[in-house]
Amino acid sequence: MLINGKELVRLAKKEITEITCDELYKLLPTQPLIIDIREAIELENGLLPSAVHMPRGVLEMRITSLARVSDASEPLMTLAQLNIILYCQSGARSALAAQSLGKMGFDKVYSLAGGAIEWRNKELPFAQSPPE
Repeated sequence: MLINGKELVRLAKKEITEITCDELYKLLPTQPLIIDIREAIELENGLLPSAVHMPRGVLEMRITSLARVSDASEPLMTLAQLNIILYCQSGARSALAAQSLGKMGFDKVYSLAGGAIEWRNKELPFAQSPPE
């Protein structure tokens, strides 16, 4: 059976947990691992507070290289203890990425519903400039 990308995202969202912008904003003091999975060209408006950038295309292969866990003796185990919030522009790619990390065994992974667009629409702060 062939399906299009929109349907693939719809199916992924049945397997993952989404978090709203308001919920994420309230979680910021607990220092969840927030990963912006957009492409570098999409970062012109900055990143969410405390977010790190790792494009979707390399997420699964490079997630253990994040500074937050790179010195850990078992980076995957350290990551598994964290709340991981993924976001993209609209919430579609982050849903697919959350599904993928779930298949890797992560159970505290969330996709930001509506992505950076929804964050901006709610007029929540962007705290970081894009990387040079």
